[in-house]
Amino acid sequence: MYEILFHAGCYVSDIPRYRSITPKARLIPLTDPFIEYLKSDGIMLPAEEDEIQTSISDTDSGIFSSNSSSTGYDSDDDLPDPSLAWPEIHQQIKSTIAELGGSVTPKLNWSAPKDATWINATNSMECCTPNDVYLLLKSSDFVTHDLEQAFDGCDDPNGLSDPQELEKVPYHLALRKNITALVNSLEFRCFVRSRQLICMCQRDLNHYDFLRAMIPLLRPLIHNFFEKQLKSTFPDENFVFDVYIPPPHQRVWLIDINPWAPRTDPLLFSWMEVLNLDCQPPQNDRENNDSNIEIEQGIEEVFTPEFRLVNRDDPEAYGFTSPQFSAHKLPKDVVDASGAGEAGLRDFMGQWRDIIRRQENDEST
Repeated sequence: MYEILFHAGCYVSDIPRYRSITPKARLIPLTDPFIEYLKSDGIMLPAEEDEIQTSISDTDSGIFSSNSSSTGYDSDDDLPDPSLAWPEIHQQIKSTIAELGGSVTPKLNWSAPKDATWINATNSMECCTPNDVYLLLKSSDFVTHDLEQAFDGCDDPNGLSDPQELEKVPYHLALRKNITALVNSLEFRCFVRSRQLICMCQRDLNHYDFLRAMIPLLRPLIHNFFEKQLKSTFPDENFVFDVYIPPPHQRVWLIDINPWAPRTDPLLFSWMEVLNLDCQPPQNDRENNDSNIEIEQGIEEVFTPEFRLVNRDDPEAYGFTSPQFSAHKLPKDVVDASGAGEAGLRDFMGQWRDIIRRQENDEST
């Protein structure tokens, strides 16, 4: 049971098996101190070695600077360096970034910090320094879910969701060479049920005129890739995988494998559609006579996976929907309150005013 859960959509186990069909990547085993750092509150980053340290007091004559801070440290230079608890990992991340060309994208066992790109200077998952990696990982709800609730929604007869069982998970950090010229319109999400490719769709929720004409080329490419590379090699019979087909559209690259679970975004489908999709080949009307039977002998009907694109008139094509992962840019309390409508937000604002008022009273006394 643990073996199945660990492998289903776990990028750590996918890299060695599919090395020849995935972008270049490296795995870094994570130690307990580093895991505790990711779980800890706040974001404290190591000092960059090549960073030029400039003190505000050198230029403001003491007008805006102070001799001490609210944290109890005299200056930023006195803040503890968190990487001292895991120097080997810090050095591995630094050397791996250099080895992979100076630009990588990070991922933990199951999830990438896609929800935290808003905090990155590039507004993407591109990382050029170890601190870029730490900032994304510590700001991501998806990564936190991997660390604390990895088996939510799974059948759990053996108590795998118990905190002690989660501590046994061999966590790794996967750093993948960043594809600088990646064309988002040529990424596709594919759904496999009972080891049958049943449907696929584009990942980027924008309308592209040229994609419709490319379906006759893309669908067999993806289907042949699945039959040859994934159908009999992936441990689970139900999963979701992402591919990238760059120009000249002759080779398929495996970008990711995701668990068959509600936490995986079905994008242009709904999970109800995916679960209930009829995968039987179409049956032609047949007359009950010997001549038709003879003609149809040896002809095998083949199921054609649905290929869904964003149409010109779809709301997604005009950005009417909320930005992807927008809920993760706000505190959870605010998101929960907004879900209760205007009354929920009004109650939340009242509670917030009470908290501010109590803090002001405490400071005045």
